Amino acid sequence: MNGGADVSGGADVTRVVIVDDQTLVRHGIRALLEIADVEVVGEADDGASALEVIADVAPDVILLDLRMPRYDGLWTLDRLREQGSDVPVLVLTTFDDDTLVLDALRSGARGYLLKDVTVEQLTRAVHALAGGGTLVAPSITDRMLRALRSVPTADDGDTFAVQPLTDRETEVLRLMAEGYTNREISGALSLVEGTVKNHVSAILLKLAARDRTNAVLRALRLGVLG
Repeated sequence: MNGGADVSGGADVTRVVIVDDQTLVRHGIRALLEIADVEVVGEADDGASALEVIADVAPDVILLDLRMPRYDGLWTLDRLREQGSDVPVLVLTTFDDDTLVLDALRSGARGYLLKDVTVEQLTRAVHALAGGGTLVAPSITDRMLRALRSVPTADDGDTFAVQPLTDRETEVLRLMAEGYTNREISGALSLVEGTVKNHVSAILLKLAARDRTNAVLRALRLGVLG
């Protein structure tokens, strides 16, 4: 369990906890983040110790590996959800597996990146989650959306479990339902268009929808939009 120092002295530094069973990986991520506008306030090597650290330091974002001995990442996500935690979790892993991605998102992860990302991509994701956004690696999103388009979606009964949308995703979905384009949503919510695209992709994944129209129809049937 390790604390961190505010390396920038600024009031708006994003505070993160790194959860990974490999000490060298944790230290490497810490070193990379702390040259950017990110403060590492804690580390943990499995889910059980992570819960203690998170409760102690109250981070803005959690960076979570999935495959760890004893209490792994999915176990940690489930415990955080049971506790009612609203700290956004960014999965950072080497495992590019569709099942794991879906399991992590269903368990409450707000982002999913592979460990081969650049420092810029990682810090951008951390800040996006801290600001209420979501972010899934574009390569994963594209592959999963192609898979969703190639198979039938749930029938009108919609008996499958839907992962709750974030407040921002719900705002985006409402505008989608009104026929707004990504550019129009960007202007309405004061977001960059790339962030809107990330939100739309996350909405499609969470609702298991082939496209925007299917997502809106399913959201209406499920009462997601009230």
